[in-house]
Amino acid sequence: TPSCLMGAASVDIPTIVVSGGCMLNGKYRGKDIGSGTDLWKFSEDLRANKISQTEFDEIENNMSRSAGACNTMGTASTMACMVAALGLTLPGAAAIPAVDANRRRISQLAGRRIVDMVREDQRMSAILTRQAFENAIVANAAIGGSTNFIIHLLAIAGRVGIDLTLAEFDRLSENIPLLANLKPSGDYLMEDFYYAGGLPAVMAQIKEKFHLDVVQANGKTLKENLSQAEKFKPDLISTSDK
Repeated sequence: TPSCLMGAASVDIPTIVVSGGCMLNGKYRGKDIGSGTDLWKFSEDLRANKISQTEFDEIENNMSRSAGACNTMGTASTMACMVAALGLTLPGAAAIPAVDANRRRISQLAGRRIVDMVREDQRMSAILTRQAFENAIVANAAIGGSTNFIIHLLAIAGRVGIDLTLAEFDRLSENIPLLANLKPSGDYLMEDFYYAGGLPAVMAQIKEKFHLDVVQANGKTLKENLSQAEKFKPDLISTSDK
């Protein structure tokens, strides 16, 4: 995802992102398991003889049970949320599971929108402003995204000529509450995150922290896009006062 963005930024063409999506939740004996952090947990249990090789094989067969990227808030899902927070996707696109029909639906809508973006000459440089990068940093803090986010966002900023520093990540993140209860730091997985309202629901809880007047890929402002956000699982997406 970051390298594709850097390529598009180099030629400054109209750009919209459709990520591949996460895999479905792993299932094992009535519990949800993640393809990232739980793998290490169970592999250590096997080494410690807490589970048998047969049990581990069963876990492995049920952990990654569909197409898609890792289903924790690892690098892939963080990058999907990053491009959404930058404004380069259609609203709500970041967390849709790879095999969910909504992934195909939003892909078709993105195909329609990019045609309009070309006609409108809405180039990447019109979306990737300093304010958009600051929005992405705040959003990443709220979802507990991967530390790889810092490396990739700095690289993209450099490609579009924006001088972004580590100090700015610290300044923009230090007062942002962690609102998403997702593995590896929490309890839930990306499939749950999507059905709970996804990234727009998180951003709507702290909308006063964002530059709301930035224009995004669908031609609307962030304020307009967040006005439609809803959250449906309070123990997964919290409010800032909690």
